[in-house]
Amino acid sequence: MKNIFFKKSTRTRYTLEKSYLRLRRELIGGSILLGVVFITGTLWFWLVEKWSLIDSAYMTTITLSTVGFGEVNPLDDRSRLFTMVLILMGIIVIGYLVNRITEAFLQGYFRESIRLRQKRNVIDKLKNHYILCGFGRTGGNVAREFAAENIAFIILDSDADEIEKAQQQGYLTLQGDATLDEYLLLAKIEDAICIVAALSSDADNLYTVMSAKALNPKIRAIARGSTEEAVKKLERAGADAVVSPYITGGKRLAAAALRPQIMDFVDGILSGGERAFYLEECLLDENHCPCIGQSLAQTQLRAKSGALVVAIRRHNGTLIPGPTGDSILEVGDSLICMGTAEQLRALNNILGPINR
Repeated sequence: MKNIFFKKSTRTRYTLEKSYLRLRRELIGGSILLGVVFITGTLWFWLVEKWSLIDSAYMTTITLSTVGFGEVNPLDDRSRLFTMVLILMGIIVIGYLVNRITEAFLQGYFRESIRLRQKRNVIDKLKNHYILCGFGRTGGNVAREFAAENIAFIILDSDADEIEKAQQQGYLTLQGDATLDEYLLLAKIEDAICIVAALSSDADNLYTVMSAKALNPKIRAIARGSTEEAVKKLERAGADAVVSPYITGGKRLAAAALRPQIMDFVDGILSGGERAFYLEECLLDENHCPCIGQSLAQTQLRAKSGALVVAIRRHNGTLIPGPTGDSILEVGDSLICMGTAEQLRALNNILGPINR
């Protein structure tokens, strides 16, 4: 996705954000103060001098603007004294506002406000997207895989340095604590289909999964766990899948040493933006899939699409590797298929508008 922030250093960006917040407060405060001065002057001429409301507002306007026009109606000494005070107040407030507006233009406040609003609009339009919590070493690799698959996703991280790195790579980002509901809501958790908790702390990943499941019970939650104990707790907290980099890395190292050709093939279909074959998981929906109740042979999925069904996961979690032609497709089953991008698209057209 297109980067909508300036490419600045983290320290500079943080200073600018503080400056923008300060300028916004000062511009709003100055505008309110100018409004109070204008209303005060109008009410004085209207209630004290008994002028019409339009004459009172006009007199206040020409007084504050110091254009040099004459008095609308004759004024006594008391009202002239008030008018002098009104002129001084107008000069002070308007001068303050002009100074703030000039500083805002010089620092690009209005341009940055437009870009921030554009970013908010992009986030508001997100639907069926992925939320990646944490952009460290693990999260960075996850983001690259998502980008290679052209998946809509947003990165949520509280570390300004990590957010800066993600922005420089063109990713859509949101700085905030993923364990807090308010930031998950800003990331459109209610419209997301999956959340990946890749934070460095197991406790933070645990809180993130619990918060995500509470806000959107249907969301698929994937979490990173450092230890076997953390994996068990994350699963009990509602994580649909938990990956331990150390445990998984050890198994892959052993497999690469014992079965190098197989590991090269598996890596080739699981990751990389230029791979020839892909693995896809397809959920059978009873409202759209025409193959429910048929055997795998009757569906002729292999002949019609060219994609290979390598496994079936039943709705109760049972996995059937290398299913035969007699395997019956049931509601809630997931088909794990392998093929080229074209073959998998053809398979999706056969199975109907299913969830990926």
